[in-house]
Amino acid sequence: MADSRGGPLVLGIETSCDETGVGIVRGHTLLADAVASSVDEHARFGGVVPEVASRAHLEAMVPTIQRALKDAGVTAADLDGIAVTAGPGLAGALLVGVSAAKAYAYALGKPLYGVNHLASHICVDQLEHGPLPEPTMALLVSGGHSSLLLAPDITADVRPLGATIDDAAGEAFDKVARVLNLGFPGGPVIDRWAREGDPEAIRFPRGLTGPRDAAYDFSFSGLKTSVARWIEAKRAAGEEVPVADVSASFQEAVVDVLTRKAVRACKDNGVDHLMIGGGVAANSRLRAMAQRRCEDAGIRLRVPRPKLCTDNGAMVAALGAEMVARNRPASAWDLSADSSLPVTEPHVPDPHAHDHAHDHGHAHDHDHFHELSKDNLYP
Repeated sequence: MADSRGGPLVLGIETSCDETGVGIVRGHTLLADAVASSVDEHARFGGVVPEVASRAHLEAMVPTIQRALKDAGVTAADLDGIAVTAGPGLAGALLVGVSAAKAYAYALGKPLYGVNHLASHICVDQLEHGPLPEPTMALLVSGGHSSLLLAPDITADVRPLGATIDDAAGEAFDKVARVLNLGFPGGPVIDRWAREGDPEAIRFPRGLTGPRDAAYDFSFSGLKTSVARWIEAKRAAGEEVPVADVSASFQEAVVDVLTRKAVRACKDNGVDHLMIGGGVAANSRLRAMAQRRCEDAGIRLRVPRPKLCTDNGAMVAALGAEMVARNRPASAWDLSADSSLPVTEPHVPDPHAHDHAHDHGHAHDHDHFHELSKDNLYP
């Protein structure tokens, strides 16, 4: 399955939350995408428990890497580099991935690339639709993030235009699902119920859409509270809560704001395409409304298939392969996890390295290769 002509062969490790993702990419071609999810272990708590996630990553890491290598039909020695999510995310969970990536990279004599989780969500679209346009306008929506980003160069220049000021979109889905007793995670189950409901049944508020509000920022906390109060009022009156209509109306409010602001950002910045990524990008209504609004505005829409929208190792490998292809400096061996790594840092380079071609055949020649000690291997 491996192709000797298709660009750098990179393995990516993603452990920012509750999924252990390992992907293998050659250039822009996806060879393997292995995921071990601990979501069932968190469901009884109604949300992700960091300690549970970290332990699950530890148990799943080696088998998931072995499965990815087997699926790709390559050996670890064939790799040109190891990429790993350095942040943002849950600190303990990130540390498991970073430590594993260091161990594999050091043992194999391969360069290590600590990359940004959000930039990876953008770069994964290259595996589906080919090279990213430059600049790329991206709407990232997930359990932890709702962001509008302009990326002139996904490996070195990512600019935040707007972000959520409170709850992220995915977080609001989870909280509304909890109030409706639909379980966790909330996104997929609300999406299913909404298909049977009327999106105009209840007019829920659209946050930060007034003339004086920040043009590209998001707020879903007020919407979540409004939905909860509406449901409580129904229950207090002894009436049955129309779950499908509430789901559809809530979802419509979220998707309306996300797509409206994303299209506005494209127009204001003269960008003729929009990329949507992150777990909530798997939402069927978001995809449909974004398609319609983009067509009306003359904007081309790029959305990866749902499996590539949720957290996965393929997206990390995709950004890692782009780092190698563009000769970005590898990370130092004292790379640490950064739970609040800003999106303006697509990767964490070795501060002492020069930004020149990486000689993959002689990785041991790099000065920082000998700086390894037990003290800085585990930050």
